[in-house]
Amino acid sequence: MTSERAGAVPDASGHFGSFGGRLAPEALMSALDELAAAYEQARTDPEFQAELTALLTGYAGRPTLITEVPRFAAQAGGCRVFLKREDMAHTGSHKINNVLGQALLTKRLGKTRVIAETGAGQHGVATATAAALLGLECTVYMGEEDTRRQALNVARMQMLGAEVVPVTTGSRTLKDAMNEAFRNWVSTVEYTHYCIGSVGGPHPFPMMVRDFQRIIGVEAREQMLQAVGRLPDAVLACVGGGSNAIGVFHAFIPDEGVALIGCEAGGDGLDTGRHAATLTAGSAGVLHGMRTFLLQDADGQTLQTHSISAGLDYPGVGPEHAWLQETGRARYRAITDSEAMHAFSVLCRTEGIIPAIESSHALAGALQAGQELGPDAILLVNLSGRGDKDVDIAGRWFGHLGNGASQ
Repeated sequence: MTSERAGAVPDASGHFGSFGGRLAPEALMSALDELAAAYEQARTDPEFQAELTALLTGYAGRPTLITEVPRFAAQAGGCRVFLKREDMAHTGSHKINNVLGQALLTKRLGKTRVIAETGAGQHGVATATAAALLGLECTVYMGEEDTRRQALNVARMQMLGAEVVPVTTGSRTLKDAMNEAFRNWVSTVEYTHYCIGSVGGPHPFPMMVRDFQRIIGVEAREQMLQAVGRLPDAVLACVGGGSNAIGVFHAFIPDEGVALIGCEAGGDGLDTGRHAATLTAGSAGVLHGMRTFLLQDADGQTLQTHSISAGLDYPGVGPEHAWLQETGRARYRAITDSEAMHAFSVLCRTEGIIPAIESSHALAGALQAGQELGPDAILLVNLSGRGDKDVDIAGRWFGHLGNGASQ
């Protein structure tokens, strides 16, 4: 894929090939037009870009480090493995990159309130953080099941002044939180901006969130060249909605010698039906204002999903990922809960880094890819978040807090 082809998407209507678009209620069309126009101006406005850069460097802590992890790599066939340390960004994940950009846009639009959906809670925490910083009202919608799994992040959001609304419909997870956020936006659009946390939803969100997150790959590409004098053989990232993955992939899309590997939530295994492996096991359809891949039945009804990771427990995926798979530029694999938790433990015990369970899916992918590519390979893994929020889940899994699934 040439750089020209990579830069050609999305088109003016928000399509990545046959994916994406703007399939939204009529009541939101004017708000989406307004947002698209404001973003188009902001992306070329030196003042806006300077303000965002100042926040990313002086507040979010960019650039984040890359860290070589040789003891972890020894478990991956002896190749070299580097981590892009988004876990070290303020609030503990990559989410802050996008939220700071959207919060500045909210001010630019003259709106006073932001709403967000969240699964693992990291996007909610980042949104609450930016709202506190910039003086915006903040409401976060979170599936009731996820408020239980991620109680620590619920408390963090509330400490930052946000209202957290548990969503009790459907599977009570990320999909349902997004549904509720869209409903609220329709009725409050005059003064509210919906700060979508991933590269999904109607145009311009997939493009805009990608652009705010692509700093991850821009930094990492230069850092790898400085560290080892060449580009990695593969770049790996976990994929739920897909913002951290697009963020690290995007700068490498023109580099055809660099494999792009997305790691989805395989849950209990594809054969069990209890998973969230949208690209691996899904089909094309429409969800949350976009045409993309999703998990659906023969009648087009969205299926329930399962993952030990709240942040990957989503039945859809960003349309650019569907396009990257269709064109063959990226490939995607399913990582089971057990494989992810094994990789979580390996990184903890070999490198003294506790990763988010979401990121552990990418670490598991690296353990596999290292064996496949051999000891001369160099891998870059986007460590999209830290594992503080997951200590309860992981502690129970490993038996440290009782009711352990395995040791």
